[in-house]
Amino acid sequence: MFQIMVVDDDRNTRRLLQAVLEADGYKVLTAENGEDALALMDSEYVDLVVLDIMMPKMDGYEFTRTLRETNNNLPVLMVSAKELPSDKKHGFLVGTDDYMTKPFSMKELMARVKANIRRRSMEYSPAQSTAGQIEADGLCLNPETYQVTKNGTPVELTQKEYDLLSYLIRERGKVFSREDLMQRVWNYDYYGDMRTVDVTVRRLREKIEPSPSDPKFVHTKWGVGYYFQAK
Repeated sequence: MFQIMVVDDDRNTRRLLQAVLEADGYKVLTAENGEDALALMDSEYVDLVVLDIMMPKMDGYEFTRTLRETNNNLPVLMVSAKELPSDKKHGFLVGTDDYMTKPFSMKELMARVKANIRRRSMEYSPAQSTAGQIEADGLCLNPETYQVTKNGTPVELTQKEYDLLSYLIRERGKVFSREDLMQRVWNYDYYGDMRTVDVTVRRLREKIEPSPSDPKFVHTKWGVGYYFQAK
């Protein structure tokens, strides 16, 4: 049974989300701020975190930033009333995998939860088939299991790092602008600061490149954007 951590300083919201998730068969832990959530996670295994942003002691941004220092692939779904493009951008910059704005429908929430849980479960499932694998000079991506390996060694990626790599490797050789990638990978229209893409590319390179400063896979076309091409 999958276990979800709900982090929100509003008691009624925690109770509502807990009831909905438990009715769908999930185990649920709750905390009223990021600090308490991290302490609880020291002794509890969690498959997904659903959290608010504005909370006392430690907000959702700081929680996610702290979490990513030690846990690179635990899915994080931010649920917040903060709906400005800059709010969403900040969420992705600190490492969240998904972002929903309040108010939202429970149907949409459950769809997002199931999508993130599915990826989490597939990461730890042994690959039964290699027919759909995508390979490039030692780098291997299995779209059926969401697993990435480099020379046979597993690579832990966040949801967006995986999505970005998957998109670029499928469209290898094609150059995409930051705006293109925000729309196609993040499904998000934003025509301002594109640091979200740059930061994700940097983190991805640190995990898959032999030398991040001299990329072998994810390259920059100066003045245009990014593309995948194995040297």
